[in-house]
Amino acid sequence: MNHQGQKVAVITGASQGIGAGLVEAYRGLGYAVVAISRTIAAPDDADVVAIQGDVADRATAERATKAAVERFGRVDTLVNNAGIFVAKPFTDYTADDYAAVTGVNLDGFFHITQLAVERMLDQGGGHIVNVTTSLVDNPDSRVPSVLASLTKGGLQAAARSLAIEYATRGIRVNAVSPGTIATPMHPRHTHDTLAALQPVGRLGETKDIVDAIVYLENAPFVTGEILHVDGGVSAGH
Repeated sequence: MNHQGQKVAVITGASQGIGAGLVEAYRGLGYAVVAISRTIAAPDDADVVAIQGDVADRATAERATKAAVERFGRVDTLVNNAGIFVAKPFTDYTADDYAAVTGVNLDGFFHITQLAVERMLDQGGGHIVNVTTSLVDNPDSRVPSVLASLTKGGLQAAARSLAIEYATRGIRVNAVSPGTIATPMHPRHTHDTLAALQPVGRLGETKDIVDAIVYLENAPFVTGEILHVDGGVSAGH
């Protein structure tokens, strides 16, 4: 049962990389966590509920929201971290690529966010963070990735739109725009090559993104912000 006053975070894409780091960080802040992923092990922690499922499916979002409310009584924060990235020349994308990327990145955002906002309105407030990509603002000719920009660019714009829509009702909405981060998405043998593409000459770490989200969590006057955590990519090359 939820401890009196304990806040609750819902985190998508929670089984590895940034998502797993966020589960640990929010627990460290004293939050209970509902962790969503296609493959996620049952936690040892009574204050973490694991929800196995595809975020693109509304039924997964419904199960996660229901679990948060039944187990802990509320939803205070939603981090839309789940995402897939397919870098291909534009004309090489298949219909399956399009369906997969828009499914996770857009449908996955829409379903869980809609349900979380309904809950937050009932409670009188909450916080949403969308994880995007530096490629939205700074396309790179070496990394053709229109589907990332199409979908994650939508999440950036939606963060600003929702921030304004709910500004008077206690719901803050922000985005974090990572550069290239050393996560399981990038095989280790590619890290040196990827690091050379960054202005600071290295990859970001999971902790860099987690710390940025924790900052936003603790910044009550910040909403509609796109926080670039990208080693300088947004400033130039």
